[in-house]
Amino acid sequence: MTTSALDRALTESSLRPLPAAAAELLLITNAQPRLAAHLRAVHDVAWTLTDRLGRGRPDLEFDTTSVLFGAATHDIGKTIHSSELSQPGHLHEDAGRELLLSYGVPWHLARFAGTHGSSWHPDSTGVDLEDLLVSLADQVWKGARVPELEERVGSQLGAAPWEAFMILDDLIQDVAAGADTRLAFQSAFPVS
Repeated sequence: MTTSALDRALTESSLRPLPAAAAELLLITNAQPRLAAHLRAVHDVAWTLTDRLGRGRPDLEFDTTSVLFGAATHDIGKTIHSSELSQPGHLHEDAGRELLLSYGVPWHLARFAGTHGSSWHPDSTGVDLEDLLVSLADQVWKGARVPELEERVGSQLGAAPWEAFMILDDLIQDVAAGADTRLAFQSAFPVS
């Protein structure tokens, strides 16, 4: 893996840059360029989701900074379990949370590495709107729609079910429309 590919993944494109602390962690852990590109794409989507939800529902309470950091680091465990960059797996989730904690990242920020893959499952407890927004960004960046996740996010919006559906459906459709560009950006970088 070349450092220049990682640097390019962290700086090229019109995607919003990662929070400085997240970018530094990717450099320190010598993250795979494709992982860095993926994290930028998910972070960019999380930024759009939190911005539009915050403007559309100013009474809705969630920690935007936590969501953005969570989106920017949710898959950092794939620096350890690199096979999960190209095939399904969940080993990176706990490994990512532990990695972030080992670098001094507070629990409330490190948790997203462990919750992003399962926060919407019916048996998940103690899940906040922030966890759900990171999970949603991790799906929508590629244009995926996950009804169970969208329903769980909608239930956190404090609106009537039909109103929550309308808010989320329009937002997700708008964000998903850019999936091809984000997928092309990620695919331009090597897995290793």
